[in-house]
Parts: sequence; structure tokens; C-alpha cells
Amino acid sequence: MRHEARATERRAPITPADAQRLIGDGITLTVERSPQRIFPDDEYAAAGAELVEAGSWVDAPDDAVIVGIKELPDEPADLRHTHVFFGHAYKGQTGARELLSRFRRGGGRLLDVEYLTTGGRRVVAFGYWAGYVGASLAVLHLRGQLKTPLVPMERSDLDAALAEGADEGGIASALVTGALGRSGTGARDALAVAGVPTTGWDIAETRELDKPALLEHELLVNCVVSTAPAPPFVEDADLKTPRALRCLSDVTADFTSDLNLVPVNREETTWAEPVRRLFAGEGDLPPFDVIAIDNLPSLLPREASETFSADLAPHLGAIGDMTEPWQAAQAVFDRAIAALD
Repeated sequence: MRHEARATERRAPITPADAQRLIGDGITLTVERSPQRIFPDDEYAAAGAELVEAGSWVDAPDDAVIVGIKELPDEPADLRHTHVFFGHAYKGQTGARELLSRFRRGGGRLLDVEYLTTGGRRVVAFGYWAGYVGASLAVLHLRGQLKTPLVPMERSDLDAALAEGADEGGIASALVTGALGRSGTGARDALAVAGVPTTGWDIAETRELDKPALLEHELLVNCVVSTAPAPPFVEDADLKTPRALRCLSDVTADFTSDLNLVPVNREETTWAEPVRRLFAGEGDLPPFDVIAIDNLPSLLPREASETFSADLAPHLGAIGDMTEPWQAAQAVFDRAIAALD
């Protein structure tokens, strides 16, 4: 398990408790030291893992599986190992071709966590907590309660902040797209804690998009991951259209993909500056802000890590046997590598 290169990444793909279970099952687990991970290094040592310095994965044996969460560092240029992480490499995202080329040159492979599926359904995801945090940040922003820069927190603290203004109103309505998925469920749960009246749209409602009805909500929490072209939810022209909508929380954060359903935004926001104003307001048209942080669950790192690890750990022991979830991820990787030619 590698240390995360991104300074704001606090999550762990394997918790110490699950590390102990894996080791008990006969798996050799090496953990890179990390000063930022939510779980201290000594908890992994106590679980029986070997601790090594950050970045040591590059010298691991050829048959080692490297497990992480977010992007790899730029070096080495050629990747020879099997890597398990969120590669964001299959929908034309920025840097996708370069990443896949590194695997092709080195002979390694990417088993992208997003594409671990059984019967077409994902088996591992951070989605619930992404939706929960994304909706929460938008509520706190619209209430004028959002404190920056953002820092990791416990769920109890976040819920207390949401509940603090629940009886005061202030947000007339929210719309969650992808409402029945993991992220959508998390978003709706957070909005319930905040006391915000919420509408949920899922496949049927977004397939036959009612743009005027969408724009009547003050807050849009987008939790739809698009795999094919579809009518966009919010475009630049919509900002000059009569609307109540004044904030977009783009939980999906697919802003560099050609399949982006909210092309009004094309850039991420950050922990230091989580909100970007896209429209200052004009006449009866309110200002319009966007939140588009691509590692939202890291703001609730303990809860997010525990959920993710519980889903992933049972499959790690079977990676050598290439059971169904791994076969699915391998197939997507093979197609993407072939498409490079």
C-alpha cells in the first residue's frame, strides 16, 4: 500500500483492521510510511505489516500489486507493476493517454477500482461519502458557514454544523441527480440532516431532462457518472436564463471528460478555495457558484476509509486468481491499451 503523493489525501485503501485480516489469510502486506494518512504507521506495524519508506513501491518485486487511491507521481516513466487505484483514464480525461502509455511501455497494468464490477455493478466505491461531503459543503456555503481552507473532520462534527442551521431555512430547494446511487444516497442523507427540501432525480428523470424544472432549484448536487453522450444539465447559456439555481456541487467531478454533464464548469476547486464563482449576478439573475473537489471523501477520511477497505479487502486475496471483478477491470484496461494504437 503506497503513500499518496497528493498532500490533501488522508484516506487509506486498507485500514489496519483489514490489514490484520489479510495478513492472517497469508497475504504479505507492505505499507509505505505516510505522515498524512488518517491511520498512524504504528497501527499497521501492530497488524503485522512491514513498513517501508514512501516511494519504495518503484523497487518492489515485479509480481507485487501496488494499491493506492489517487494519481501516481510522474516517475517512473514506465510502469511495470499491477496497480490498483482510481486511474481516471478511460473517458478521455486529462493525462489519460500519458498514463496508459506508461503502463504499455513498462508492461504493467491498471486494475482501476472504478471498474471492479460484478454483474455490471461496482463492488468498491467511495461514492456515499463523496455525495455526503459534496452536499454538505454546498449547504454550508449557501448559508455562509463554510470555513476555509477545508480540513479533515469527523462525521459528528460535520453533522453538527449541518444541523446548526437546519431550523433557520435559507435554502428553499435542492436537486440531487443520480439520486438512487451511492453518491446520490449520501447527498440526500446530508441534505436531510441539514433540513433542506430535496428532490431526487435518477435515470428516468435525467433521460428526459426538464431543464426549466432543474433550474428552479437553488442547489444542484450532481452525482451522475456518464458513460455515453447525454443532454448536459447546466451549460454556460443557462446562467443567463431565468433561474433560482445558484450553486452546483459537482460530486462526480468529471470536468476534464468529454462526457461532462455540467460543462458550465471545466476546472476543479480545491481545499484552499473550494468555491469558484462562475457568474457574478445580473439583474434578477443570482450569482452562480461551483464546488468541484475531486477527493471529497478525504474530508471524512476515517469513515470513508473504513467503508472502502471493507469493500476492497475481501477481493484482494483473489487478485491472483482474477475473479470476476478483476476480470472486468482487466478487460477495460486491455481495450484502452489496444485503442492507443
